[in-house]
Parts: sequence; C-alpha cells; structure tokens
Amino acid sequence: MTDIPFSTVIEKLSGSRVLLVGGAGFIGHNLAMLLRASNVETMVLDNMMVNSMVDNAFHDRGDLTKRKLNIHFLMSRFDMMRDAGVHLQNCDARNFADMAQAFDAFKPTKVVHLAAIASAVEARKNPGLCFDLQLTTLRNVLELCRLNHEQVETLMLLSSSTVYGDFEGDSVDETTRPRPRGIYANTKYMAERLVRTYHHTDRLGTCIIRPSALYGERCVSRRVSQAFIENALAGRPLLLEGGGDGRLDFTYIEDLAEGMVRALGLHGGRGSSDTFNLTYGNARTIAELAAIVKEVVPTAILEERPRAVEKPVRGTLRMDKARERLGFNPSWPLERGYRQYCEWYVEEWRKVVGANA
Repeated sequence: MTDIPFSTVIEKLSGSRVLLVGGAGFIGHNLAMLLRASNVETMVLDNMMVNSMVDNAFHDRGDLTKRKLNIHFLMSRFDMMRDAGVHLQNCDARNFADMAQAFDAFKPTKVVHLAAIASAVEARKNPGLCFDLQLTTLRNVLELCRLNHEQVETLMLLSSSTVYGDFEGDSVDETTRPRPRGIYANTKYMAERLVRTYHHTDRLGTCIIRPSALYGERCVSRRVSQAFIENALAGRPLLLEGGGDGRLDFTYIEDLAEGMVRALGLHGGRGSSDTFNLTYGNARTIAELAAIVKEVVPTAILEERPRAVEKPVRGTLRMDKARERLGFNPSWPLERGYRQYCEWYVEEWRKVVGANA
C-alpha cells in the first residue's frame, strides 16, 4: 500500500477551482465541505430538484416526522456549505446556456459530475427523469469540458457499484466486466462509456468513481442504512429479506469524500483516464447492519421477509488500485461508522421530533 499523506494531496490541489454539478446532494455537500476545509475554491451547481425543500415539504403528507427531519437535514446542508465558503448557484444542468454561463464565470479547473437520481428504487419509478438527470446533464458537462479543454484538467464522474450487476464471486475489481441491470445501473454505465469516449476522442482528463452502499449524516435518500434507524425510532419494523443475509460493501461518507479528494488531487490531468472503486472494501450483511441499530435502539423490531428476486447479488469491491494509486485507506468500519451515524440520528430525532412531540 502506498502511503500518500493527505497534506500532499492538498498541495497538489493548490490553485484548483472545483465545480460540483449536482453538488447540493448527500455526496456533493460532504465533498464540498472537505474541499473548502482544505482551502480549495469550490462552487456547487444544483437545480434543487432531487433535494428540493418544496418537494420534501409536500411529499409523505401522512408522515410529519419524516418531513420535519428531511427539511432539517437539507437546511443543515445549506447552512454548513454557506459557513464553509462554498459558492452555491441554483442552475439546471440540463440547460446548456445556464451551464455555459456558470463555466464562464467560475472558470473551473476540475469538474465533478454528481447529477442523478440518488436511488435505484426511485429511478425505476421514473426512468425518463433518471435518464434526463444523469445523461442530459452529462452531455452538457462533457461538451463544456471539451470546449474549455485547456482550462479543465479533470472531469470526475460519480458512477456506482451497481454497474457490476450480480457479482459472480465474493468480490469485484475495476477489471471486472460490468453487467448492469435496471435503468439506474444502465444510465450510470452509459455515463461511464460517454466519459471514456470523450477521453479517447478529445483527450479529456477523466476519472470515474464507483462507490457502494453509502451512509452518513444528513442523507435523505432513504438508503437502507437511513431507513433502518428511522424505522427503529418510529416503531416500524426493520425488514430483513432472506433473513438479512444479503451483503453490501457499506461505506461511510467521510471515507468516500476523502477518496474523491485524493483522486482529484492525484489525477494525471489532461490525457489521463482512471476508474476507481472507492468503498470500505469489506462487504457485510444486512443482518449485521440491523444488529447495530438494535444496540443503539433496543426497542427496534426485526422482521424477516422473503428475498426479493429483483435485488442484485452483491459483495466486496476490491480496493487494491485505490490504495496503491491514491494512498486511500478507509478508516470507518461498520461497527464504528454506522454506530456513530445511528447515535447522531437519535440525537437529531430528539431535537427535531422530541421538541415538537
């Protein structure tokens, strides 16, 4: 494993201007704050469609608790980014003219494409919107990077571990041939193919990131990690499909954000192309996740359900390449990271829900 101090990475980012397209989401705002903590000039572009205050205020009309929590988490994101000195612009990345204006004004040297529906479940409900937010926005970003070729050193694409499809063994690495299933995974893989095409035809510097099963503070995407602790506090059962034997490579958001900053800082720039798995690197069962919730919230109800046939078979994403090339050594195992997240969620629940009970 290569030992590359984080301070060395930050030195390489000195003078960079990083534009996060779709950056007000769960991953984006955490990445933005880490970049600003490292004194990197950072701008977030977002149309607030997926993480909309209005949408969160009006959906789930029968669940006042969820609405209050989601709005609280979203406002916390904006407050933290503002206080960190992040530039935030309301911009629809599907509109080329608006994007071009933002590029001209900010003059980014590195661009991170994060725009997408954050959930495979939601993507399946609205495949047209999934396609639009993932690929139409990417087309505009690719063209603007091409037109600003000498200015933009690196285009980073946030892809997904779902591009691998069903794992044939216990683990995959970046050389494993993708076999995506469903609209979410396929739009992610199409995005990867487009990014690589622009690298080959226009020599754009490109970097593709594949994360897995993220969890962490201020997530509103109803990933299983959030759903479990939320359901436990609300007295709803935690559903363990197939007894909870499904395995995911759970990754704490702080590990992912650090890995992405490392990739931005150490990328070779124009003419270079890389793909990295950025996860914890050790798949764990859903039952293990539920056990941690049960320790934090002893009243949590666990119920077994038949396994859903459409759920992909997953496992560990091998991290050899990121460790060697980026010096990436994730530091948040499930026992520590997920417990900390659950304890944080309990405190936020008490502040937001308890104060209004």
